[in-house]
Amino acid sequence: MTILCLIVRFIISALVLIVLSFILPGFAVVGFGGALLAAVVIAILGYVVEAIMGKKISPQSRGIVGFIVAAIVIYVAQFFVNAMTVSVLGAALAAIVIGIVAAFVPTELR
Repeated sequence: MTILCLIVRFIISALVLIVLSFILPGFAVVGFGGALLAAVVIAILGYVVEAIMGKKISPQSRGIVGFIVAAIVIYVAQFFVNAMTVSVLGAALAAIVIGIVAAFVPTELR
């Protein structure tokens, strides 16, 4: 994957997070810079979880375990990004929406 593809991926992820902050209760990201930072932090946390636990537990995996891990990753990301606040319900709803988006737009790094 080229650096340009990676940058485009993070910009699209940031735009998705901004849209989610408008439509989901308990999920807020302030500004594009905050959303971009949140997208990077979520990607790094997802990578760390996948590296420690294996691919079957990664946020990209299908099923309830992947959903729970994705919700936890989103919830924990708020502690690293000052421009992001997430409730438990907001993290769960965001994990559902992001899972649906990921089903149609593959974003896994190869």
